Amino acid sequence: MAIEPALRVALQALASTPHLLVALDFDGTLAPLVERAEDARALPASAAAVRVLAGLPRTTTALISGRALDSLRAVADPPADTMLIGSHGAETWTGPDRAPLALTPDQSDLLARAVAVVERVVAAHAGTRIEFKPAGVVLHTRTAADAVADAAVAAARTELALLDGVGITDGKRVLEISVVEADKGQGLTLLRQAAAATAVFFAGDDVTDEHAQQTLGADDVGIRIGPGDTAASFSVATPEAFTEVLEELATLRAAGAPG
Repeated sequence: MAIEPALRVALQALASTPHLLVALDFDGTLAPLVERAEDARALPASAAAVRVLAGLPRTTTALISGRALDSLRAVADPPADTMLIGSHGAETWTGPDRAPLALTPDQSDLLARAVAVVERVVAAHAGTRIEFKPAGVVLHTRTAADAVADAAVAAARTELALLDGVGITDGKRVLEISVVEADKGQGLTLLRQAAAATAVFFAGDDVTDEHAQQTLGADDVGIRIGPGDTAASFSVATPEAFTEVLEELATLRAAGAPG
């Protein structure tokens, strides 16, 4: 895939910023989507480009994902200094001194009730799965028949509507439930501040990534992977096509990063 001229120009300008933050979604962006979340791995060339960027001066890398942090670390194997946002912003890791997420007693009780809802739905709908997170629970429907998936999501929404304080987000064949109010936009804002970044490169593939896309300014570059309405300035078709963009950014930044 040839990188479109306007995107190449934007990458060239971004590569010369005093301090660059490269913040990336994982599933569907660095890694192709798979049926079993634990089987996902970054495309080797994309992972290599992230490692190059992480090693450059005045350049900060970050992963910002709907996954819990432990799951994100397991599948992404990020460079040691890469900052991490998990659970759509509810979990953050900006360094070893960062305190782990701690729920209040009320949040813990609400989470237990939400988990019970999803467990009942999964038990009644073949092919659906549950994923547990520190601040939430996820209903996965990618391995269910379409009609079963739709029925499972509808059943979960009906019961969850009775739980005050639960946040619900639709993703690609997932229903994300959280007891902590957070999104990727808030996560990206935190990363920008932590890195003291003068410009941000962000890429994502899902509706949950649009919260982050909407925080980007004139000096930033946003990429949407795949189809769909987006606030990003640019789109590419697949994670494989995004690899070329990431490699180009790494090459340009290596040549032009301030010392």
